[in-house]
Amino acid sequence: MVELNPIEQLIVNAMKELGATKEQAMKTADDITKKSNRPKSMVTNTLIILANKGVVKRIVREKASGYYLVQLPA
Repeated sequence: MVELNPIEQLIVNAMKELGATKEQAMKTADDITKKSNRPKSMVTNTLIILANKGVVKRIVREKASGYYLVQLPA
């Protein structure tokens, strides 16, 4: 299992609430920022950390990258 700090857990919970659990339902950093009510820079940095940990998958698209959960931490 991957250990998450409180901010990472907050972002994961926001993504769960948005339903970003598969590629077809991925969300942008803006969507996650609005849901988590945290600064966009914090959300973006946390998403990168979560992607490096293998919890989140990042899909690069033309306008905005999309993110979805690939591993649901306990």
